[in-house]
Amino acid sequence: MDFFQKRKQILICAAAVVIAIGFVGLRYLPLQKKLKAAKRSLNTQKLVIDKGLLHREQIETLKEQLIELQSKLENYQENIPDQRDLGGFLHRIAGLMDRHNLNDQQVEPEEQIETDTLTCIPIEMRCKGSLSQIFEFFKSLQELDRSVRIEQVKLSNDRDFSGRVSLYTKAIIYYRAQG
Repeated sequence: MDFFQKRKQILICAAAVVIAIGFVGLRYLPLQKKLKAAKRSLNTQKLVIDKGLLHREQIETLKEQLIELQSKLENYQENIPDQRDLGGFLHRIAGLMDRHNLNDQQVEPEEQIETDTLTCIPIEMRCKGSLSQIFEFFKSLQELDRSVRIEQVKLSNDRDFSGRVSLYTKAIIYYRAQG
């Protein structure tokens, strides 16, 4: 009987081992793989959501910038006249230089550049004055009712460092092309 008893115990132990191996191999390990895959998927989704939130914040910032730019460009067409009126504009530039007490004034137009819708006239401006006078001159240029794009600015100190600055500026003015 002892032999049968040991055999029973061995069979029971073997069955328990087979059941345990079957449970681990057929149930536990596949569930662990699915759990790891689910965690990876969850982490990936969290990253996508975080990216989406970041993009939403960036879109809000871009919307604000767009609204600001649209408000700046509302009067864009009004700042580009239909007529050339170069002489009148150059006279206004000289008047601004006089108003800000700038000396040695030179305002010279260059050859115009034409596109389908716009004509551009490059202008070279030279003058001398204090840095604050030149700064005020640029502020006045910005307030003109005509679009002026500053291409290049060069400021040079006088040789004796008296506080006077020589200004060289290349700007472009626009008017609408005729026809």
